[in-house]
Amino acid sequence: MGDRPGDLRALLDSVARQKGDPIEVVVVGNGAPVTGVEDFPAVRTVELPENLGIPGGRNVGIEAFGPAGSEVDALLFLDDDGLLPDPGTAERVREALAADPRLGIISFRIADPETGLTQRRHVPRLRASDPMRSSRVTTFLGGANAVRTRLLAEVGALPGEFFYAHEETDLAWRALDAGWMIDYRSDMVLFHPTTPPSRHAVYHRMVARNRVWLARRNLPVPLVPLYLGVWVLVTLGRRPSAPALKSWLGGFSEGWRKPCGPRRPMKWRTVWRLTRLGRPPVI
Repeated sequence: MGDRPGDLRALLDSVARQKGDPIEVVVVGNGAPVTGVEDFPAVRTVELPENLGIPGGRNVGIEAFGPAGSEVDALLFLDDDGLLPDPGTAERVREALAADPRLGIISFRIADPETGLTQRRHVPRLRASDPMRSSRVTTFLGGANAVRTRLLAEVGALPGEFFYAHEETDLAWRALDAGWMIDYRSDMVLFHPTTPPSRHAVYHRMVARNRVWLARRNLPVPLVPLYLGVWVLVTLGRRPSAPALKSWLGGFSEGWRKPCGPRRPMKWRTVWRLTRLGRPPVI
């Protein structure tokens, strides 16, 4: 977004210090000019005239490496206010992808640079009490991950219409339905300041709208009301403020009224795979 040039420089420096083959870098200015890259002449930049949202901006970054990122084997997506503290992270990614041909996505552990702590919401599974435990998972963290480009060519990119929230789960469900696997790796770390997701003004509306879209696009018909019913109860159980609840209900209604993109319901065997991995697609 062009408002963190100092953080972006720190991130680019941490990428440049990675061991192994040099990493090609593209920075997408999502409706803003790109600043903070002056000391990195090899970095390519793309400046978009308008903010396409998180998935839309990342999709532009994918295409900067050819159709579906085909000019490279894997892509790292890294938040511009994060950095890689370990110069061996990229080599670990290469080794993990080479060792498992069906591993399509790796979700990094996000840790606060001051405390070293990982927020529970940054562990992409229901049993999130131990962030140091690596495991197979059913979704991933959008700002700290690696994706094999063959996966993107097969199942498509992130859903640009989502703009913000749940776009990672949409891609993850499509990937799992196509037979790919997703790993959460605690030894691959991105430093990122601890922040609440509700800092975004559109948070409550987008979370609710995109939750409906996620179900409409991906779930077998019998699971759609079950999944959304569970999330209505979860939301009410969190006792949101009146303005937050009003925004959430508006987004939930919008999710039913507006088109959500193509519907491709997952196979029932994928539902069973998700269940065996610890997160059935009802929560």
